[in-house]
Amino acid sequence: MARLDNKIALVSGGARGLGAATCHAFVREGARVAIADIDLAAAQKLAGEIGASAKAYALDVTDEGAWDRVVAQVVADFGGLTTLVNNAGIGHLASVEDCTFEQWRAVLAVNLDGVFLGTRAGIRAMKSRGGGSIINISSVYGIVGSELTAAYNASKGGVRNFTKSAALHCAKSGYEIRINSVHPSFILTDMVTGAAGKLADPQAFLTALIERHPLGRLCEPADVAHACVYLASDETRNQTGIELVVDAGYIAQ
Repeated sequence: MARLDNKIALVSGGARGLGAATCHAFVREGARVAIADIDLAAAQKLAGEIGASAKAYALDVTDEGAWDRVVAQVVADFGGLTTLVNNAGIGHLASVEDCTFEQWRAVLAVNLDGVFLGTRAGIRAMKSRGGGSIINISSVYGIVGSELTAAYNASKGGVRNFTKSAALHCAKSGYEIRINSVHPSFILTDMVTGAAGKLADPQAFLTALIERHPLGRLCEPADVAHACVYLASDETRNQTGIELVVDAGYIAQ
């Protein structure tokens, strides 16, 4: 039996990278998937590749009203919502001195505000329908720091602790909604390669990055997707408020 039979999942930032890998993995395991992305054309393209089990939706995760509309439409189209992956995120390289307030607010708007809005909308949709699983994509930089990612560290650390607060609220309210966070290390998605491309020697940066991982390799989008499948499945019915790290040993050092 597929591990996600009868699950209905919404994945924000679902058109590319980790989101797309998660959508593919969910469908392989029996779920139906709402691919939500600010780039509707890319989401539609992915939905076309996946087939009848997927449908695309336009979503700006920083727009409170958009979350309410999209979740309501997903419930109407699929008959419910059992799983939400708050995956949409952006990165920015800047120290606390170099980061502008505009850059700071832009990163937190997507990475933290978007997770809050998505989690709240997901809880409201799931609590009267038997519960579900909400998975918030944080980062190893939600656990450890870097001098060059002030805003990103703040946003992902916020996701880490916000997830615990929301998990406790749902558990103590009897909602049967589990909320957990996933903490990937560096993965060769557009976000990482784009940030590297702004440096003087991108290849040297990537080589040094690999050397910092004890397993001698970077993780791949599928590695994070597998973690999301696990947290979305009924195998984790007693896990809530946890941090699932996928990092090739990065923070074990």
